[in-house]
Amino acid sequence: MIHKTLLCLIILIWLAAIPMAAGPGQKRPIVFASFAEDGRALANVLLMAESLRTFGGAHSGAPVWAYVPPALRQQVDENTLARCNALQVDLRISEATEDSLWFYFARKVFAAARAEADAAASAELLAWVDEDTLFLQEPAEFILAAGTRLGYRPVMHRNISPLYDDPLDEFWSRAYTLMAIDDTTVFPMCTPADGDRIRPYFNAGCLVVRPAEGVLGRWPDYFRKLYGDPALADMCRQDVKKRIFIHQAALTGTFLNHLPRACMQEFSSHVNYPVFFKQLFGSRREFTDLTGVVTIRHESFFRNLEEGWDQQLQGPADRIGWLKEHLVRQK
Repeated sequence: MIHKTLLCLIILIWLAAIPMAAGPGQKRPIVFASFAEDGRALANVLLMAESLRTFGGAHSGAPVWAYVPPALRQQVDENTLARCNALQVDLRISEATEDSLWFYFARKVFAAARAEADAAASAELLAWVDEDTLFLQEPAEFILAAGTRLGYRPVMHRNISPLYDDPLDEFWSRAYTLMAIDDTTVFPMCTPADGDRIRPYFNAGCLVVRPAEGVLGRWPDYFRKLYGDPALADMCRQDVKKRIFIHQAALTGTFLNHLPRACMQEFSSHVNYPVFFKQLFGSRREFTDLTGVVTIRHESFFRNLEEGWDQQLQGPADRIGWLKEHLVRQK
């Protein structure tokens, strides 16, 4: 009898030490999700997950979901699947409408809506980040304060965005009309790269939302309104930048129409830091100091590594060393 009692006590202690998954009615604080268009992008998502597991602090064990097109899911090899399992990355399928695929990043729009729907019942927050994101510190800013419904960063540079004090051009005037944007919802934001004062134009690669509210689920609807319009489609044929970024124009309408300005939080400049942006695209500002940086975006810079690139960076030596080791390995 004593032995049975002791055995039961040991089992109870052992069970108490096991981290419990969120039970019925309980939600995880945050889920991280991204979209991978192809094998290279999926490799980036896995590296992103590895950086979160290494430097994510309190959120290092958070779920990571990688959304991929059906064709890519069928091509994923055993080594990649093994790495997904090791990093606890959940591969998920997302599909886009056939008529949207001529427009760049169309699949990402539908994947974001899918991720939000998947997270609605299981997570308080969804962090939607582009595949070229890497975490260098705990993303504490991603845990939105009560009453805040969106965390965002502005687009890196102006690109197709209108300046705040300028009249709308033909493209944006048509887009505002189609999306029924009320001008009273418009507010200024500044681009990180050049400090340009622009109209609202949100970076689609760094968003934190409350998935139960379904705001990203509206993004495909606004996207259809824009890409389905003959006048805007013709403008996209004449200007490839409009074809590339029309999805972000749709995101602007989604947020302005369904989120009060007071419920939005612009993240600090330490989030979505565009490392080597000046070297890639040109900008007034340099982005080579990783001191205090929480997440970086590396775009295509590390595809062709030049000798001594790491010596151009400033900041914590261990973070620079991690980047050097893992990006060289990735290459």
